[in-house]
Amino acid sequence: MLNQIQIAGLPKPMDSWPFDQSPDCAVITLRQILDGTAAILEVSHDSDDHGWQFMTPGDPKEEDLVLICFSHLIELDSSLLELAQLEPGWIATRVSPGKPWRCEPNPDEAR
Repeated sequence: MLNQIQIAGLPKPMDSWPFDQSPDCAVITLRQILDGTAAILEVSHDSDDHGWQFMTPGDPKEEDLVLICFSHLIELDSSLLELAQLEPGWIATRVSPGKPWRCEPNPDEAR
């Protein structure tokens, strides 16, 4: 019964988690995404460590980078569930929230 107890700040249990990393894994995003002043328009899935980044286009400032629990980010934007099968080494982009994702090999992975 312990798994049914919700502790503040910890991820809620999900019936089925579709990603290759656990719901409590730390992922990288931006402060602006968390405060609602920017939207996730770019998602990358690393081939080396299978890490995930949820960003806006362009190069982020280091001081804006934030680690967040994977499941909390999905709670903020459930459309990210569409990307659960994004292959390691690939990137997904969209022009605005609600628009379709375009997936392709990440050119930064080839460097």
